[in-house]
Amino acid sequence: MQGSSDALRKWARTLPYSRILYPDAAHDQVKYYTWLFLTPIHPYVRDTLDYLGVLERMYARFRPNGRQHFLLGTLAPSETHQSLALYLVEQGYANHFVALKDRGEIVSLRYTPSFKYQYHIRIFDDGEIRAHYEYTPECHPFWHDREVSFEPRREYFLELLGERIIPSSH
Repeated sequence: MQGSSDALRKWARTLPYSRILYPDAAHDQVKYYTWLFLTPIHPYVRDTLDYLGVLERMYARFRPNGRQHFLLGTLAPSETHQSLALYLVEQGYANHFVALKDRGEIVSLRYTPSFKYQYHIRIFDDGEIRAHYEYTPECHPFWHDREVSFEPRREYFLELLGERIIPSSH
């Protein structure tokens, strides 16, 4: 189903939803339950703020071209948006509905090895792949929002994706 961006985005919504691991610390458990309540309404709030142009103004310094940092590469000719996303789901990644949307983003997937951190991969309509390691929004919403401990982890992602992508030169 390599097709239009809208069809791909619709297809991406069928991917499994990311579940955050239950934390040990009591203060993190409060955050966990707060996000259980907030997660279903987050996309509506995000999309409304995006429509009003609020998010673009707020995040211009983090996303000067409308996309987050850490370009990893582009889809290999043998891959499609769907095949790469399905491979990542097999590796434990899942759809990250809470994330902000970058310009041209088809799917946002994350893997959460703990309540505190996540590996985050975005696949774009032009075949570009961007990825990073960061705090989860559930554990540290402010630090996550301000990209504190925002790391490329390029070698990890290149090993994970192998020949499924053409690595960027930077």
